Amino acid sequence: MNGGDWRPTASREVLRLRARLLERVRSFFAERSVLEVETPLLSAATATDPNLHSLSASAPLLSAERGAALPRTAPLFLQTSPEHAMKRLLAAGLGPIYQLGRAFRDGEAGRLHNPEFTMLEWYRPGFDHHHLMDEVEELVRGVLGPERAGGAAFERRTYRDAFQRFAGVDPLTDPVARLAEAASEAAGGASRLPDLGDDRDAWLDLLMVLAVQKELGRERPTFVYDFPASQAALARVRSIPGEPPVAERFELFIDGMELANGFHELTDASEQRRRFERDVALRRQCALPEVPIDERLLAALDAGLPDCAGVALGFDRLVMVATGARDISQVIAFPVDRA
Repeated sequence: MNGGDWRPTASREVLRLRARLLERVRSFFAERSVLEVETPLLSAATATDPNLHSLSASAPLLSAERGAALPRTAPLFLQTSPEHAMKRLLAAGLGPIYQLGRAFRDGEAGRLHNPEFTMLEWYRPGFDHHHLMDEVEELVRGVLGPERAGGAAFERRTYRDAFQRFAGVDPLTDPVARLAEAASEAAGGASRLPDLGDDRDAWLDLLMVLAVQKELGRERPTFVYDFPASQAALARVRSIPGEPPVAERFELFIDGMELANGFHELTDASEQRRRFERDVALRRQCALPEVPIDERLLAALDAGLPDCAGVALGFDRLVMVATGARDISQVIAFPVDRA
C-alpha cells in the first residue's frame, strides 16, 4: 500500500455520470411497470456452471434473538447472479421484475472484470429471446443516448453465422478436428494452444476468443443468438427439422466486449435437474470445488415458472461504453486492489 491507495480509481465526473445512468435504468423500468426487487447476496446454493466460480462465506451466522452463533454444516455463497432467487419470485407470481445490484465471481479480475461488480438483471413473462432482444436494445439506446448507441438498428447474427463469417467453421456440424485446426490458424500455430482434447464447447469458446468476439459490435452493437444446444445453461432448446438443435439464448456485444447474456428461460424442472447434475459431474471431473444443487429453484420450477425470458447485463461495462473507458477500474470507485 501507499499514500494514494485510499483514492477512487474513477474520476468524479465518471462517478457522477454513473449515478445518472443508474437513474436512467430505473426510469426505464418504471415507465414499463417492471418492479424493482431485492434478493439475498448470500445463499445456501449457487451456480453449478463449471465456468463460474463462487466466493463462499463460511463464518457462522449470528442469532439476532440470542446473540449466539448458529451452527452451519455448509458455507453460504455470495451470488454470481440473482437469477435463481428472481425465478423463485416469478414462480410466486410477482410478474415482470428487475434487480440492479452486486454480484460476485471468484478469479475474475482484469481489464473487463472485477470480482465484485454491478449487474442489471430482468425477467419478462410472455417474452421469448427475440422479444427481449428488442427491449435490451431499447434500454441500451435509452441509457447511452444516440451518440454512443448509434442511429442504426442493432445487428443480429446467429451464432452459426458469426462463426462461419469470422472463424470459417460451422460450429454446429464441423468435427472437433476442424475446430482445433481453425483455432490453430487463428492463434498462429498449434504450439500456442492448450490441450482441449475432444471437448467441443471448449474449442468453440477458444475460437470465440481468438477469432469471433473481436469482430462483433465494431460498427454497431451486435446480438448473437441461437447458441449450440450444449451451451444452453438455463435456456430452452429448440429443435429444427433437419438441423442440429439450438439454445434460445443471446449475447450482446459492443466493440468486441460482451455486454449482456439472455435466455428464453427453461421451465422444465426435470430437465433443469439433469443439467445441474451434468454440471456437478463435470466439476468433479475437472477437480473444481463442489457446490450444492439449488433445490429451492427446482421446487419453484416444479410449482410453475411462467413462460418468460430473462437477461443479465453488466452495468459497469455499460458505463465503460458510455465513457469510452478501456478498463473497468475507470468506472468503479474502488476495484479489488483498493477495496
